[in-house]
Parts: sequence; C-alpha cells; structure tokens
Amino acid sequence: MNQRQIEVFHAVMTNGTASRAAEVLRISQPAVSKAVQELERSIGFPLFDRVKSRMLPTAEARLLHREVEASFISMGHLRSAAARIRDFGSGEIRIACLSALSTNIVPRALHAFQKTHPNVAITLQARMSSVVRDLVAEGQFDIGLAADEIDLTGVDASPFATHKACIALYEGHPLEHIDVIRPEDLHDRPFIALAPEDTTRREADIMFEQSGGMPRTVIETPYSTTICAMVSAGLGCGLVNPLTAEPYLNAGLILKPFEPSIYFRTLLLMPPNRRPSRLLKELVIELKNYSNGKIAPQQPPPFSNLKRSGRSVS
Repeated sequence: MNQRQIEVFHAVMTNGTASRAAEVLRISQPAVSKAVQELERSIGFPLFDRVKSRMLPTAEARLLHREVEASFISMGHLRSAAARIRDFGSGEIRIACLSALSTNIVPRALHAFQKTHPNVAITLQARMSSVVRDLVAEGQFDIGLAADEIDLTGVDASPFATHKACIALYEGHPLEHIDVIRPEDLHDRPFIALAPEDTTRREADIMFEQSGGMPRTVIETPYSTTICAMVSAGLGCGLVNPLTAEPYLNAGLILKPFEPSIYFRTLLLMPPNRRPSRLLKELVIELKNYSNGKIAPQQPPPFSNLKRSGRSVS
C-alpha cells in the first residue's frame, strides 16, 4: 500500500467511476484500474466488484474509505495550518487569562487584533491564575495573564497592568453617600473578600488590622466578577478591580474610591526559552494598549456614578 494507490482509491470512491477518477487525477483509466488492483493485492481483500465494466464498491471498500476520508481531512487541516504559518508566522494563538480581564481588556484587544488578522485562530480560556501559570509553563498556551501572587517557576513573567482597587457597594448601602471609603468605614460590615492567597486581599487584611477597622467577611471568592455579582445581590460590599465591575455599573452596583490605595497587579506570562512569533508580539501590543487605558472608548469613568452628598454614615 502506498500513498498513490490510496489517492486513486479515494478518487474512485468520491467520483463514482474509474473514468471520472482518471479525469480528476489526469491519468489514464487503465492506470486507475492498475492502481486499484495493486492496492487490493497489498491489503488482501477486494474493494470493488467488476460488473459489466463497472466498479461497484464492496462493503469492505466503504469501511476502508471512511478511514481514508479522515486522513484526507487531516491532511487538509495540515495544509491550512502550513499556509497560515507561511503567511502570518503562526496561524494560531492560545491565551490563558485570569477571569478579571476576560470580560473587558482581552475581548477588546482581540477585536482590534482580528481587524488586521482575521484568519488567525484564537483559543481563549479564563482560569484561576495558578492554572494560567501551569498552562503556560507546560507549553500548552502561548501567553498568559495572571495575578501576581503565583509561583513564577517555569515561566517568563513581566509586569502587565496595575489597577487601583475600589469598593463596590449595592444601591442603598449605608456607605453610599461617602465620597471616599476608608478601612474604619468598613468595620463590622458584611464583606465579600477575595481568596486568602490573593496579594490584594493580603494587603487589605494588613491595612484593616492596622486601622482597627475590620469588616466581617461573609463570603470568600477568588474572582472579582463574583464579588460584583454578590454585591449587586445585596450581600455586602467588597474590594474590586474597576474594570471587572464595569458590566455591573448599571445593574445596582456603585463604585467608590478606597484609601489608602491598594492595587490589583497582573503579570504577562510566556513559556521560557521560546521566541514569540510576530503575531504574538502584535497581540501583546494590543493587550497593553487596552490595559493602559490608551484605547478604551467603551470604558466609562470608574467613578462616574458616584453620589456625592457629604460624609454621613448611617
């Protein structure tokens, strides 16, 4: 069995007759018949019944052709991938991202990127930062965005973005009319906290202890988006990345500045000892543009919905 015999067999099965297969392959009909006979001898069973100069496929031929079709589809995919690599340097980009950036910065950057690279296949997975790190370290993903509390062993890491934390409140919260929230304002109030391993959570805990204003944690979660959802449902307040809170601003959520300032810091991760493709470099530029706020036409001012009427607390 060789590749040419398989190609002839596939052509006969696809086109229905040996004469049509010969036309498609641009060979003679006797050459088609000879190739089929050689294939039958090599595999040890007949593929066609010869009836009045016609070649009728056997049941075995149909079973074999299923496998042949799968191999031809795979070859087609390989040709397409090779063409994308030839034209773009890499035809696929795989991104792993922490949840906080998967609903704002990353989609907008990808939208801008695909305007100039519409044929590039993109895979995006939103995962916990520790999982993002593992996926990049194992080489399964080309780039990762993760919070700064992760172990950096096995990855090349560089600073990506820093965003000032703010307090998310639900409409009607007792602190709604305070201009700037401070740790003492949160003392004994229901609080949705980030996971204990989160760097921002640890910084906030130290601040609360030093100030003597300790909120009452009612829920812990690793995701700022979950904090926003819990706050919107009236379960308490919480520290969030303002970018994460954006979709909730018109759904019962209010953002307030928090002092002293603490920050959410994210890292850009890449597999070690691997030079990024031209495409990957261009995507990183788009991601940094949006993370730095240079291009953010859809992003409202983070405190545009503040209600300012003094510093009364009930």
